[in-house]
Amino acid sequence: MDREQEVELARKLIGGEPEAFDRFVEHFRGKIFQYSWLMCGHREDAEEVAQETLLKVFENFGQIREAERVRPWVFRIAKNACLMKRRKSVFAPARELSLDELMPAKTGTDGEVRIEIADWVAQPDDLLLQAELRQTLGIAIRELPEMYRTVLLLRDLEELSTHETAEILDLSEDVVKTRLHRARLAVRQKLDARLRSERPSLSAQQNEG
Repeated sequence: MDREQEVELARKLIGGEPEAFDRFVEHFRGKIFQYSWLMCGHREDAEEVAQETLLKVFENFGQIREAERVRPWVFRIAKNACLMKRRKSVFAPARELSLDELMPAKTGTDGEVRIEIADWVAQPDDLLLQAELRQTLGIAIRELPEMYRTVLLLRDLEELSTHETAEILDLSEDVVKTRLHRARLAVRQKLDARLRSERPSLSAQQNEG
């Protein structure tokens, strides 16, 4: 279901078509769970957050006045549910690492700290699609500090606009852009490290072939 179909479905719900809610739940359940799982870090928490979010959506759908705003509205509820769950969860970390603690850096000859990123264009397409790399991507996202993780998920996973993301998180658009840039860089660094580790095995396979 694309964004236009999603908006049309919301219009039907606003118009009082009860059968539209089942389709709405079916459409959003997976999206909310994926967001919650990557935000909370544990399936049990994510399942509870997804259920709570859908319940609150059902209870408060009368608040929606503009069908075009349905996705940002749903994910604002999911964001708040995630925050509440993380405060109470037994799985919550004792301390959130800073982004700098997660990003190995190298110091150049001029003394400036830089992040070394490989050229992905040279990497085989099939390598980028491997299940292990997708798993690494999930881990890299979950390791991001919450303030960066949620921006990345809303912008890149849910494809919300910068403006919509800023409204959901109560931030300025400039802050959203800055956090998104840093989050993408941190995740790319993690994937880059994995790609580098794959190079020897790929070269060996090519030589054997």
